[in-house]
Amino acid sequence: MTPTLVRQHLPHAGAAPRVDLRARARDWSEIQERMLVPLYEAVYERLDVGPATHLLGLDCGSGLALLMAAARGAAVTGVDSSPERMTLARQRLLPEAWGTHGRPDTRLVEGSPRDTERPGAPAYTLVTAFEPIGCLAGDAEGLGGLLAEATPLAGHGAAVVLAGWGPPERCATTSVLRVATKLSEPLRGTGGCRPPLRDDLEEVAQRAGLRPDGSGRVACPFGYADVDSAVRGLKSTGLFDAAMTATDQVQVDKELAEALHPHQRQDGTVWMPNVFRYLIARVP
Repeated sequence: MTPTLVRQHLPHAGAAPRVDLRARARDWSEIQERMLVPLYEAVYERLDVGPATHLLGLDCGSGLALLMAAARGAAVTGVDSSPERMTLARQRLLPEAWGTHGRPDTRLVEGSPRDTERPGAPAYTLVTAFEPIGCLAGDAEGLGGLLAEATPLAGHGAAVVLAGWGPPERCATTSVLRVATKLSEPLRGTGGCRPPLRDDLEEVAQRAGLRPDGSGRVACPFGYADVDSAVRGLKSTGLFDAAMTATDQVQVDKELAEALHPHQRQDGTVWMPNVFRYLIARVP
């Protein structure tokens, strides 16, 4: 791919990219979130998620993983700091907003894990952190902070599930993510992408005082109707925010479209095979 970056009028370091947060949340919900469904299914099947499960979903997004757990009979609580994503999660999981009956054992909390605490409530038996780490600089530290608040709310022996990107050679999307690394060079050290490391998940679990208890890999291909959908879906992950800060949204869109070209099929769809890894750890 020919570099086309023109570094003129760079914003000051740390400036937030100008994005429509509502549109981003919709793109996540309608395009990108479903890409991790095989991961959710594999974890729920392995841990036999069902009516006896009290689940806390960290960074629950627009609630698809929670909806799948609730469909298996689990009592679910989701927490996320994004008001826009939480609005969509409520529409999915709290149908009383639309005049129908919602499940009394479903809760959605905008804020941090400690905000989900209720006196006398059962301890969580499962904590999930499905947002994959190992690609964005500093994401492991952010997850560690969430776990520090969440694990005291879980019972002894409760499962904590962490997710991460698989080896770069097994993830076709890696080549596309390099766009974020290249374009964010003017703001190096402000959250650009990095290659995942083999022991990312184990290191997070160790720092959180958790005991590893198994792991697995799941194929999660990224499939899109066209290049435009792919660009919107990928940007909804937040992985390209530093690139948009260093350049602008038009530049990022252009370079993403170029990077996606090798993955476009004759019918216009985009297909990128990926492998994600999950770690099951236990609360001591």
